[in-house]
Amino acid sequence: MLLFPAIDLRGGKVVRLEQGDFARETNYSDDALAIARSFVDEGAEWIHVVDLDAAAGRGNNRAVVEQIAGLSGARVQTGGGVRSVDDAQRLADAGVARVVMGSAAVRDPQLVDVVAKVIDVAVGLDHRNGEVATDGWLRGSSLTLQVALGQYPSAAAFIVTDISRDGMLAGPDIDGLRELVTVTAIPVIASGGVADLSDLRELRDVRVAAGETVRGLAGVIVGKAIYEGRFGVRDANRALQR
Repeated sequence: MLLFPAIDLRGGKVVRLEQGDFARETNYSDDALAIARSFVDEGAEWIHVVDLDAAAGRGNNRAVVEQIAGLSGARVQTGGGVRSVDDAQRLADAGVARVVMGSAAVRDPQLVDVVAKVIDVAVGLDHRNGEVATDGWLRGSSLTLQVALGQYPSAAAFIVTDISRDGMLAGPDIDGLRELVTVTAIPVIASGGVADLSDLRELRDVRVAAGETVRGLAGVIVGKAIYEGRFGVRDANRALQR
């Protein structure tokens, strides 16, 4: 199971929001590149980068994302404002390994099929009580998680974020994630709520029978718990090994 340490960017700074609320922001660093290097030094295979300004339609941090993608040693998965093939192509040209599409994918599922010809796409399903949210988590979509999982055959992964838990260190929704793994064979990456290493072990141990195979979660995105010093990337990687 893969760890995706997260770097959320706003105004060029590394921040974390509570429940996606821009008014509840904590600034952790002014040097995103240094944070990315520290993750790589501790053994991160992937880095998950979110451009919060682009997600909200308030500018972007594209230059910083490109700098992080230029680092050697880890692949970059990035989202926030990826709304077109051109957006995806620019990120692919900058060395990004996978883009995350949320709002644009909800509005036009077929766009994912087109973008997937340029670069791998993870569909971001950010939800409140099972309803997928869009536009930087500001609006509901009336689309449910269960329906959404069947709409993106070209997706390389689904990133499922429980907005009510994100940035709250309240623990992940283990039961809900286990149910989603039974619905789709596309890899599911959990996001939101991880507070300690025991949460990672619980996510690691999510296993469900699907015919003759056994499915589990493909990965987990962790942000605040790392920044608050509850554990580091190296310890997290150990906890995720079966």
